Amino acid sequence: MVFHGIDLIFLKKQYPFLNPEANVSSKNQTQLQDRKHLVEKFGLEPVHLLESSKQYPVRKCVQECLTFGEIVFAFRKLEEPFFQLSKHEIGVQFLDVRKCNYIFVSSLYLKDELCAMRFHQPIFLCKLKDEWRE
Repeated sequence: MVFHGIDLIFLKKQYPFLNPEANVSSKNQTQLQDRKHLVEKFGLEPVHLLESSKQYPVRKCVQECLTFGEIVFAFRKLEEPFFQLSKHEIGVQFLDVRKCNYIFVSSLYLKDELCAMRFHQPIFLCKLKDEWRE
């Protein structure tokens, strides 16, 4: 599975297709340098996702994605093309969040927000490191 973390404010701005190109003006200097490197290497700045494996389990992916955003979208598979960015990270040009299989949230109010956006996938609350509830 692959995972992407995002804050609700950015999700609402980009819904339903996440695209890093939409936020270029709000990036800091470090992010702009990373973006430049990725554009030189791949011809675009991809949406970053963590990929789970035996060495990198689902819980670890979700917890790490929660450091990037309060909502984590989980996908069983992605449509090609995608790019291998690092050992546990892949990238895609656009990410249609409506095609996710599961959603993880850090706060209960986010579940209501996502339901209002017409997400019907299972939503799991991850309040504490070892506590997961549907």
